[in-house]
Amino acid sequence: MARIRRIVALNAALSAILVAVAAPALAAPVVLRANPVDDDGRITLGDLFEGAGAAANVAVAERVGPSVVLEAGQLQALASQAGLEWSNPNGLRRVVVRRALAPVQTADQAPATAASLEAAAPQIRAAYRPAGAGQQVIARNDMVRVTYQVGGVNLSVMGKAMRNAAAGEPLAIMNVSSNRLIDAVATGPGQAVAGPAADQARANPQQFAAR
Repeated sequence: MARIRRIVALNAALSAILVAVAAPALAAPVVLRANPVDDDGRITLGDLFEGAGAAANVAVAERVGPSVVLEAGQLQALASQAGLEWSNPNGLRRVVVRRALAPVQTADQAPATAASLEAAAPQIRAAYRPAGAGQQVIARNDMVRVTYQVGGVNLSVMGKAMRNAAAGEPLAIMNVSSNRLIDAVATGPGQAVAGPAADQARANPQQFAAR
């Protein structure tokens, strides 16, 4: 009798191990989209991942402005709950989802008007600035070289501007290689600085613009 009980217990333990090993295999592997966007303010797994399948319509967040930043760890957990496996191979800490731009109609679809072009390309509209404010040197979505200087060593990386900025104004730059955000200060057309030099650029933007 004792032998039978030991066999039953062993079978139960083996079954538990097999279930634990097989469970991850049931999750569908997905790939994070290079530049996630949404068009209605409702962020779904389909907006974020390629190959989301039946989970594509599962909402995970809402966007109330031009963009929303999601924590990668929380996003990974939400995907797992929906039966998706995202391994986060690049070790991202945050994922930025932006508003999708309205499509521009072609000439054979409808005549272009000034109003329709403005609606289709809001990113080219100049930002309002009070009288006396600095002139805009970076526009949203511009490619910007961010320089970090410390101890006589200069490091630079290319990124995408997340907002318009004048010389001396802070802005976030998305590293195109890692999709991580960098806090920087605009110094000129296509140029920004980060780190200790950023404070100097805020205080004296003309000094950096003259370089």
